[in-house]
Amino acid sequence: MASSTAALKFTVRRRPAVLVAPAAPTPRELKRLSDIDDQDGLRFHIPVIQFYRRSALMGARDPAPVIRDAVAKALVPYYPFAGRLRELEGRKLAVECTGEGVLFIEADADVRLEHFGDALQPPFPCLEELIFDVPGSSEVLGSPLLLFQVTRLACGGFILGVRLHHTMADAQGLVQFLSAVAELARGAAAPSVRPVWGRELLEARDPPRPAFAHREYDEVPDTKGTIVPLDDMAHRSFFFGRQEVAAVRAHLPPHLRSRASTFDVLTGLLWRCRTVALAPDADEVMRMICIVNARGSKSGAGIPEGYYGNAFAFPVAVATAGELRENPLGFAVELVKRAKGEVDVEYMRSVADLMVLRGRPHFTVVRAYLASDVTKAGFGDLDFGWGRPAYGGPAKGGVGAIPGVASFLIPFKNAKGEDGIVVPMCLPGPAMEKFVEEMEKLLRPPVDDAAAAARQKQHDAVQAIRSAL
Repeated sequence: MASSTAALKFTVRRRPAVLVAPAAPTPRELKRLSDIDDQDGLRFHIPVIQFYRRSALMGARDPAPVIRDAVAKALVPYYPFAGRLRELEGRKLAVECTGEGVLFIEADADVRLEHFGDALQPPFPCLEELIFDVPGSSEVLGSPLLLFQVTRLACGGFILGVRLHHTMADAQGLVQFLSAVAELARGAAAPSVRPVWGRELLEARDPPRPAFAHREYDEVPDTKGTIVPLDDMAHRSFFFGRQEVAAVRAHLPPHLRSRASTFDVLTGLLWRCRTVALAPDADEVMRMICIVNARGSKSGAGIPEGYYGNAFAFPVAVATAGELRENPLGFAVELVKRAKGEVDVEYMRSVADLMVLRGRPHFTVVRAYLASDVTKAGFGDLDFGWGRPAYGGPAKGGVGAIPGVASFLIPFKNAKGEDGIVVPMCLPGPAMEKFVEEMEKLLRPPVDDAAAAARQKQHDAVQAIRSAL
């Protein structure tokens, strides 16, 4: 179930970073981000990593120039990515479409793909060498909005690292852009999906009028020092195949067993186990923030195909630590399910309104945990000519302005060939041990309470008889 990469060491030789500009002239204009895009909790760079095997079809072709040229072509229709962020009145972010370009790094590593092990999953060794933080490039304002690093491996495969400024796009939006790059790299004349800016769709109303409580943005003082400490952080990944998910479902009451989605089940499980592991006081209020996509007809938000901005909300489930510890798993799963169900077009408008009224606050991080499902985002389908990746998706868990608060649910095939979901976790070392212990309890078949009570009664009776002898 749990996995952590052994200490693999290798050397990466990088060429100096260069700026890749759009391959043709693009408009020079100022484009405002939406009021969902520019909230404080998205003002950071998020890393994604793709591992590709050597391809007999591609022979000795060098992936670096292929991908670099395709990025330049893709930046023509996606020209805002080649610009730089500016802050306007009221902390409003806008893209100055300057055509300056995105960062591109070419590198070589003295390591083979097989050295990473049978099951490629976070945490990845030497990650900072595979997605290099070019000095001065990670500021919110005035920095390149995308960074690419192509690292050729000794086996003929390669690693593509990508870093995105999250205010510009969500996972689905990034995959849409990378799909355009991939299509162009494979020789297409133009991307199959036309990009849509349309950020005014998710702007606040005038006047703003939030209609929900939005406890995901509560201002919570950290009076007990319960923001996760950043020292001694342990990174591990946990695999959930069909067997593991079924084992967890067996702990739920019948009505939830059939109705709860896999996301509901795993998020409830992670929230409960993480709470037990961190051992907060029983009366401390814990928050489980779920990322819910507003695309598609279900929400009624009217997000068009091709929209690549952030189109999700952070609905939150709330309970005390004591309630989570003392109640069965179904309690946490039911709260997650209920929170997710709130998100519709009115909820999205309400979030945008709240952003304007409250100065674009960060979501609550005190005693909070966030889960994002990228199983359907499409990172595993990105083919630049070398086939589908051996791994594609978020580079690590715990990313964001406050490390240790977020996890991703990532589609994954384990070493046995089983399809499932891998979840990278980031916790303080001692808490990680307790987390694993708690998780293992819920991966075992549930104990029949009546039978357990009968066995205990029998045990007590035997002990009483022995004591009397």
